[in-house]
Amino acid sequence: MYFDHTPQLSFMQIYVQREKVPGSIIIDGGSGYCKYGWSKYASPSGRCATFLEFGNIESPMYPRLRHFFSTIYSRMQVKPASQPIIVSIPICHSDDTESARASRRQLRETICSVLFDMNAPAVCAIDQAVLALYAARRTSGIVVNIGFHVTSVVPILRGKVMRDVGVEIVGQGARKVTVFLKELMQQRNVNFESLYTVRTIKEKLCYVAADYDAELRKEARASCEVAGEGCFTLSHERFKAPEILFQPQLGGMRAMGLHRAVALCMDHCAEAEVASDDGWFKTIVLAGGTSCLPGLPERLEKELHKIFPPPMSDGIKVIPPSYGVDSAWFGAKIVSNVSTFLEAWCITKKQFRQKFRRTAPFISSW
Repeated sequence: MYFDHTPQLSFMQIYVQREKVPGSIIIDGGSGYCKYGWSKYASPSGRCATFLEFGNIESPMYPRLRHFFSTIYSRMQVKPASQPIIVSIPICHSDDTESARASRRQLRETICSVLFDMNAPAVCAIDQAVLALYAARRTSGIVVNIGFHVTSVVPILRGKVMRDVGVEIVGQGARKVTVFLKELMQQRNVNFESLYTVRTIKEKLCYVAADYDAELRKEARASCEVAGEGCFTLSHERFKAPEILFQPQLGGMRAMGLHRAVALCMDHCAEAEVASDDGWFKTIVLAGGTSCLPGLPERLEKELHKIFPPPMSDGIKVIPPSYGVDSAWFGAKIVSNVSTFLEAWCITKKQFRQKFRRTAPFISSW
């Protein structure tokens, strides 16, 4: 229960169980950057590099995580022993092979080992995609997380990631969209300071076209200000850059389009027949910063309706990120407010030691 999945509840059960409970520390590991803060506050209090890229990436995982969590506790000015902690874990080692299961288990055990060695009273480690689903007030569906490097398409049934059904991984994410926008801007001799500038412009000006070919025939010019660098004006680059999510070949990439990956995942869910409700996988929840681009939910839904004939296409609904880039963090906030949070969702140091009988810190080179 503690390492493979979260309690299998409906969202109504989670909602009914909510009550005022002591605050917890939430750390959303992210794939681009980490969000952290108190569950009792309205939003994350800080951001930093994700633990997967924190410190010396060549060093073993245990000291990297120890350095990472120590930094977070220091920035929050809180002692590890003071509050339970929720850690969201990005989808990695997504296959359902023995090796992938061992790697996921190893990462979760290392996270718990580090935190308990730092005297955390209780730890709740949950997949980031599950938390994004909770933030959308759902416990079943498909989460499409456009991460920094890759996009993951994750089927989740009653709070459990269905890896045996199949998690699809698309080899492009937010960074590819940003880099492609940079290339398009360079073709027009638009000068900028850094890739961070381009990312800022992407967030302010880019959108996903409902019909790419039709959009090419329209006027799309718009401008935005970037602090310290002045005004930037884009035209068709605004929708050409994110179009590689659906047509990767435009950016010279050989990858599956986002709609194709989601359709493949839906096919696997339908064939698996793992639930009496054959429509649980027709709710698609978007997550990740790039998924906040205007027009993306509508375009993805449109493409899926084109792929599937009725009745398979009936009921397909794409939901935008409920809380933008912080959806997983807010999903953790919902979990932390459940009255059974400590008993049903967390593991204590004593339970962890009894389960794994470790007497020395868990060292991993994962």
